[in-house]
Amino acid sequence: MIMEKLKLLWNNTIDELLNKVSWPSWDELRTSTIIVLVAAIIFGVIIYIIDTAFGLTSDMFYKFME
Repeated sequence: MIMEKLKLLWNNTIDELLNKVSWPSWDELRTSTIIVLVAAIIFGVIIYIIDTAFGLTSDMFYKFME
């Protein structure tokens, strides 16, 4: 009983992955990956710049308060 349900679940899972899922082509996957990498690098640089600016500002503020 349980084994039959597990086998049915497994077969349905395989069927869905092979026949019902819309997989991207290699070109679409490559393009999407490049876009994500470029966006991550840009956001990382922006966050680094903002963090550095706040750090310098807070250092100047603390030196002024001494």
